[in-house]
Amino acid sequence: MTAPEDASKEKVRLNQNNLYKEETYSDLAVGSIRQLSPVKPNGEPDEKSRKVIFLGQTQIYSQHGPLPIQFPIEAKNLQQAIEKFPEALEQFMDKLVEEAKEMQRREQSRIIVPGGPGGPAGPAGPGPGSPIILK
Repeated sequence: MTAPEDASKEKVRLNQNNLYKEETYSDLAVGSIRQLSPVKPNGEPDEKSRKVIFLGQTQIYSQHGPLPIQFPIEAKNLQQAIEKFPEALEQFMDKLVEEAKEMQRREQSRIIVPGGPGGPAGPAGPGPGSPIILK
């Protein structure tokens, strides 16, 4: 084993002060809810210093096939997480769409320099009379 391999093994350690027990609840149709309960290194509950985390999981269908998504649900218990699932999903999807639009806007406003990366002239540089193309 080489020195970098030895060093990387030492760096990979679980944070004993940030352990969670995971439970998954599913309706076997729409999605599931992951409940992450804080635990101490000995496995005992640690809910006094940290709160339970709820994450919703489902799939959306795109032109490229199903896309798994995971989103936070602000809830105090499982029942509340179930009730808030649709709203949390909708908020997450709205944020996802806005981020995609922003990325698309940035990509469309990017200036392509002939001969540069992605330019029409390629790595050899611009040819005679090559126009500057704005996207």
